[in-house]
Amino acid sequence: MTALAALLLGCLLDRLCGETRRWHPLIGLGRWVGLIEARAHGERHARARGLLAWVAVVAGPVALAVVLQAALEGTLLYVLVAALVVYLSIGWHSLIEHAGQVAEPLRHGELDQARGALAMIVSRDTAELDETGIATAATESVLENGSDAIYAALFWFAVLGLPGVVLYRCANTLDAMWGYKNPRYRRFGWAAARIDDLLNWIPARLTVFAYACASGSARAARLALACAWRQGRRWKSPNAGPVMAAGAGALELRLGGPSRYHGVLQQRGELGQGRPAKAADILRACRLIDRALVFWLVLLSAALLLAGA
Repeated sequence: MTALAALLLGCLLDRLCGETRRWHPLIGLGRWVGLIEARAHGERHARARGLLAWVAVVAGPVALAVVLQAALEGTLLYVLVAALVVYLSIGWHSLIEHAGQVAEPLRHGELDQARGALAMIVSRDTAELDETGIATAATESVLENGSDAIYAALFWFAVLGLPGVVLYRCANTLDAMWGYKNPRYRRFGWAAARIDDLLNWIPARLTVFAYACASGSARAARLALACAWRQGRRWKSPNAGPVMAAGAGALELRLGGPSRYHGVLQQRGELGQGRPAKAADILRACRLIDRALVFWLVLLSAALLLAGA
């Protein structure tokens, strides 16, 4: 029961408090990653160097999590520590907050302000996006990060406890920093990208079902599952594709399509089916995230109760 209590308390803390503005562990992790990269990066044996660098970053935090779990598991202190770690590892409140910062100015036609807020949460070029382009990019980001920033972290906490959620958050952070297919990281960041794909594989597919269940109608649920199957398999990311396609289908929207990244136009496939996205659809995606979280909490609570955790 301690694991279940920690999971629920961690989600509640995130929803009520949001992201801490000071002393966030991920800031320290980012600095540690920078130090390791500066020493390990090189063109010779770049993949091996990247894997060793990944291990060097992750080993310490995961080892500390293993020690804490072994020492505290089953106690009230474990509930408090684990809840704090869950709170610091998910981004539910932050995701909804950033989405609102795009949706609100967009709803009032303030495109420059909306583009500026959008640039904080996506990697594509935003300077020339129109209303539909901004709404599409923001909605895609909300749907993808529902899985990456919330559900997958909860999944790995339920499966492996403190070491699981710490491992996932470190791996996801390394993918965000090293998982680019540019000259510097194409080979060095290969391990970070593949490990993140592996850790997200099951959570992403459960997210597909969560979005379908949270869609609000049988028609939208069927569309979510069909889009995830047909379109998600062809997307450049094995996990983001099914997740975004399912979310677009659940919302009965047409997302995806060509987009420009770092000055290069990428021909992306379509996601979902229906009309183009509008400002209000960013908030509809946020509400879908909230409803899907209920699915996840019921699923993980049942699993933890059956396991006696």
